[in-house]
Amino acid sequence: MKLYGKIFKEYWNPYVAISIAGLVSALYFGITGTVWAVTGEFTRLGGHILGWFGVDVSDWAYFQLVGLQGTPVSRTDGWIVIGMLAGALITILLSNSFKIRVPKQKRRLVQGFIGGIIAGFGARLALGCNLAAFFTGVPQFSFHSWIFMAATAIGTFFGVKVVNTKWWRGKPTLTKGTMNPVVTEHDQKRNIQPILGVVFACLYIGIILYFFAAGKTLLAVACIAGALFGILIERGQICFTSAFRDLWISGRAVMSKAIAVGMMISVVITFIYIQTGSVALIKIAAPSTVIGGLLFGFGIVLAGGCETGMMYRAMEGQLLFWVVGAGNIVGATFLAYGWDHLGIFHALGENWPKVNLIEQWGPTGALVGTMAMLLVWFLLSNWWEKRFRYGTGIKHEKKERISHVTKEA
Repeated sequence: MKLYGKIFKEYWNPYVAISIAGLVSALYFGITGTVWAVTGEFTRLGGHILGWFGVDVSDWAYFQLVGLQGTPVSRTDGWIVIGMLAGALITILLSNSFKIRVPKQKRRLVQGFIGGIIAGFGARLALGCNLAAFFTGVPQFSFHSWIFMAATAIGTFFGVKVVNTKWWRGKPTLTKGTMNPVVTEHDQKRNIQPILGVVFACLYIGIILYFFAAGKTLLAVACIAGALFGILIERGQICFTSAFRDLWISGRAVMSKAIAVGMMISVVITFIYIQTGSVALIKIAAPSTVIGGLLFGFGIVLAGGCETGMMYRAMEGQLLFWVVGAGNIVGATFLAYGWDHLGIFHALGENWPKVNLIEQWGPTGALVGTMAMLLVWFLLSNWWEKRFRYGTGIKHEKKERISHVTKEA
């Protein structure tokens, strides 16, 4: 029971969770030739939904780019998303922490939907979200990922400025009653959650075994990887929004530093795969990358979560993040329409190059350079955490100065 409590009753160290995620994402690339990504599948789902209403999207240039063949249950990307939701839900049930939660301020639902639309639009404009254009993009040695990362950081800065305004926050909702809620019969019934968690886990394992038996090995691998990603993001509370947002609000950099460490691990393993024959997935480095990153960073702060944070929080029963997810699909689908119909690609992406750092710097230079840049990111995050005026470093220094002056007086 003590081990069970350690695994399911306590959140995991983010360094451990993200490091394992970096390892799994690199192994997934080596096995399948694809990467951990979600918003591309959100866009395809938007195309399928339009198809249900009689809208023919087969000639849309964006869907010709990302592919619309099959369904989510017949695509590896589909099972990555399904697996993430399933893996997160299973651990949430096993930890007995699922609970339907509705925001006290109903305006948050509208704000979350708007933020989701902006983030979904920005992610697909940049050809990837915090995963494909960032966490798994940097290990692919695609220069566009560094542009996206910097733009996302700037976008989150402006997002923080907006959400801290009075008109965005609105009037606080005050409730009467004790701060320590009484355990009710309904709460006691939640003890069934671990049993449901075991049942769902068994059903999911059954799906994996079926795919292996049917010779659909790639789908089985995607099922496994997706579930592992879901478990890791939920147990580690991995959220790229908090990684950036916390830097601007409190100076806290734990998540930012942990992400840098996770990518270092992924970079080394991915590099080995690429040098032994795997094909790196390189995206265009264009104005669309910059604008997409800015919009994505801005949107995830308005929404309150990125794609990873949104998914496990939705599985926790937080209604807000189901609305954010719907907004993501709407925003991504609108970008797919505007890619050619509104001339977005012609204006922001056409004729811009795909910059592969291995080709530009050579294999050794790309590996050393990427690791060095990630190390600089880690050190800068650490410095920022200590020196930020609301962070522990400055506060500690101020306290020491005040204490010293008091003693002298």
